[in-house]
Amino acid sequence: MTSRKAFADKIMLLGIDGMDPRLTRKYVDEGIMPNTAEYIKRGAARHDLVMLGGHPTVTPPMWTTLATGAYANVHGITGFFRKGNDIDEIDYNLDSRNCKAEPMWNVLAEAGKKTLVFHWPGSAWPPTSDSENLFVVDGTAPGVPGMSSSLVDHEFIFRAGEEYNEVTFIPAAPIEASAACVTTDLADDDAEVAGLYESAANTESKSRKALLYKLAQGSVNASEGNHNEVVSPIKPAEGWENAPEGALECTILYSMGYLRRPVLILKNEEGIYDRVAIYKKKKDTEPIVTLFVGKSVRSVIDDAMLPSGGSLQAGRNHKLLRLDPEGKSLILSVSYAMAVGSDALYHPKRIYKGIVENCGLPATLSMYGMQDDMLITECMLDDWYGVADWQADALHYMIEKEGIEMIFSHYHSIDLEEHQFIKHLAERDFNRNPVEVAEKWMRNLYIQADYYLGKFLHFLDEGWTILIFSDHAQVAPKHDVPMLCDLNGVCTPVMEELGYTVLQRNEEGKKIPKIDWTKTRAVVQREGHIYLNIKGREKHVMEDGSILDGIVDPADQYELEEQIMTDLYGYKDKKTGHRVFSVALRNRDAVLLGQGGPEGGDIIAWHAEGYNFDHSDCLSTTWGEGDTSVSPIFIAAGKGIKEGFETDRIIRQIDFAATVAGLAGVRFPAQCEGAPVYPIFAEEF
Repeated sequence: MTSRKAFADKIMLLGIDGMDPRLTRKYVDEGIMPNTAEYIKRGAARHDLVMLGGHPTVTPPMWTTLATGAYANVHGITGFFRKGNDIDEIDYNLDSRNCKAEPMWNVLAEAGKKTLVFHWPGSAWPPTSDSENLFVVDGTAPGVPGMSSSLVDHEFIFRAGEEYNEVTFIPAAPIEASAACVTTDLADDDAEVAGLYESAANTESKSRKALLYKLAQGSVNASEGNHNEVVSPIKPAEGWENAPEGALECTILYSMGYLRRPVLILKNEEGIYDRVAIYKKKKDTEPIVTLFVGKSVRSVIDDAMLPSGGSLQAGRNHKLLRLDPEGKSLILSVSYAMAVGSDALYHPKRIYKGIVENCGLPATLSMYGMQDDMLITECMLDDWYGVADWQADALHYMIEKEGIEMIFSHYHSIDLEEHQFIKHLAERDFNRNPVEVAEKWMRNLYIQADYYLGKFLHFLDEGWTILIFSDHAQVAPKHDVPMLCDLNGVCTPVMEELGYTVLQRNEEGKKIPKIDWTKTRAVVQREGHIYLNIKGREKHVMEDGSILDGIVDPADQYELEEQIMTDLYGYKDKKTGHRVFSVALRNRDAVLLGQGGPEGGDIIAWHAEGYNFDHSDCLSTTWGEGDTSVSPIFIAAGKGIKEGFETDRIIRQIDFAATVAGLAGVRFPAQCEGAPVYPIFAEEF
């Protein structure tokens, strides 16, 4: 084996999903990201901080590209989902077994480096090396560690007041049966809990049909989803074991309304109601938690109901947002619940116990939006500060206790929080606030990211090399978005309008969410992957079990592809009169943009700038309103890196793994297509 000199002995990769170099440059120049500014001052980057991203601009493929140094057409992760058994089916794609390329962490671990892969949402789980030097925490979903395995209850807002007549759970969306308000003592069902964790850890793909046929062409989904709520009347406290004089009471419901807990509203010495206490039962003398206005209490342990009726222990964040001084009303936020003891996605499993004992339960997340400043700032942003603290503590613990030398880490705050409000950075008729409000939310989010990065700044003085980067960023679209390149399923409106996809109709002649394969020549699924319904290749299983063949003669494939691409290039927005698709390429040509290959569609299309979803449907060079862009970011600092250096070199996403290999003095991953960003190295490479 050929060896090279290692420029860095300890390397920390701090990935922040969705971090935008354009916004970061703006906020650094404004002085509100001092920690990031320090990394730039002490390290190297382009002035615009841009790393040229690959495609599609979405999480699993791009984190896989960062790990392997290969584009999607090589590593095979061509979307958030992958094509299922039929071309109207999609399979979940956060599974390392779908990846065809070697990850950089296997190279480092097998070279003798103690390597931690922490919540990397791109081909990290299950682990693909048996090396005792490899430590892996999750990677099966974005969000937070355990999102796919440990979240056992939804977040909700609890409102209590004199105006409510009864305790009621109000679901965000209709559910099959109304949740009953049940009061019961529940014991853990160990067998069921074990089965739950085992199921979550086994990330075998499951196909699902997802037809986005109801959404009208030319629209942005401006009506944000609602959130779960619980409401309760407030009344004088009665029947308590130890309620002080003047105390009031209400009732909070967890687990979609199935779990009831009594609440006391309490006065201080001045006679002002200033806190609430949640109890398991009225006869208990000690509460589960006591809450004061504006102060979060994280990982409050209590029961969470399982669908079968059993329960398990889980931790929830609680924050008392409002409390009337006279006790007439209150508003309380409760986060998603994170199950206790869920070690299924930790390798080796023992590190879960160590992290929990030293850092607390894995932090839960929040996904509030709805253009509500209280929900976005006081709830969602606040919960993500908790994630920042817990994750930083966990990484510090693994360095100190396990001797970790190489860290591949991912923090999802920017991406997930931005999804709730980024569209409102553009002047749109569905905005309920001035654009300046959304700009404030964005600034707060980047201040939070800078807070997180600041927790690792001291490692530069301890001999570490730190790389700050992202997989992609997000844009605020200027115009309405065509329904073609959504990542979640089969988008039919544009393809219906152009005559390539045909839906079935019921007896009344109304469309139903089923494709008529006898008339459909092509469908589009995932991030712009267009598949032709080709005879002999596409077999469709009908409801009666019969098999229906495709209808496009293979001899006609080239001409049909030409027709589809011509129609897409000629497709114009009805308001602006401009084209809405920037690129449409045959599979064999899409290799020019890192797409195509056996996992790709016959044609792959990208929306034009200004007609984008937040990300996933556009070229990685796309810009949006409010100084947004889709490009990922790249900053390097520490041992082996030039200090205060700006490069004009184009840094590609496939160069990332090669740069890590160059710094660490090890071989490149087997399928790596990139090259080290050698101009930033302190020594000649």
